[in-house]
Amino acid sequence: MIALAGGAVGLGATLSLSSLGLMPINERQMQSYMLSHPELLPAMMQRVQALDDERQAAKQAAAVKKMGQAAFFDPAIAFVTGPADAKQTLVEFYDYDCPYCRASLPAVKKFYEANKDHVRFSFIEFPIKQLHGESAMQAARASLAARRQPAHYMDFHFALLGQEENVTEDMIFAEAARAGMDVGKLKADMKDPEIEKALKASIDFAHKVGVDGTPTFVFNGKLRPGAVDDETLAEAMKS
Repeated sequence: MIALAGGAVGLGATLSLSSLGLMPINERQMQSYMLSHPELLPAMMQRVQALDDERQAAKQAAAVKKMGQAAFFDPAIAFVTGPADAKQTLVEFYDYDCPYCRASLPAVKKFYEANKDHVRFSFIEFPIKQLHGESAMQAARASLAARRQPAHYMDFHFALLGQEENVTEDMIFAEAARAGMDVGKLKADMKDPEIEKALKASIDFAHKVGVDGTPTFVFNGKLRPGAVDDETLAEAMKS
């Protein structure tokens, strides 16, 4: 570690002197230096990744700010629940076949049950067909149709996220029945062309705010990608 740090300092000093015109350096000299110090590569790659992450986070934060909080609570793209004047808000972009969404389910469900009367929640479909196939899209269509029976929606939503395998139609209708939904109505609503339009609008919205994976949360207006547990969720909601 000490040798690596020393090498990094040496490289930094070299670049600084070069930028001041005190030390001639060109691409060939730099290449030769790097070949002579391969131990620098892991640290440089980590730094490049960190800078990329920072730029992406800044870009996403700017997109979220530009869209405004209200856009995340538009019933046209989200299932919204909780008091409209709540001081705290939680938004989740999810995919029913995403393992990280499923891993986050216990914490999200626990937080929802404990805070549903004083936190504003928004649940937004973002199925990633390239990763999870048509089953994720079908589950999203079912979820959108289920919003037309709002009294049963949250039970249905949590049940689908609690599956251990890719969601199938049999799972959808079985969980809908267990949640107390009118399954016949759900089936009919899933075929409504408006559902497909709503799904596209939801995915388009996710892209506009820079969401590129699931789960992605927005805690009190601040975007945070990745799975959460009880501790990280509670900490994020403090910000």
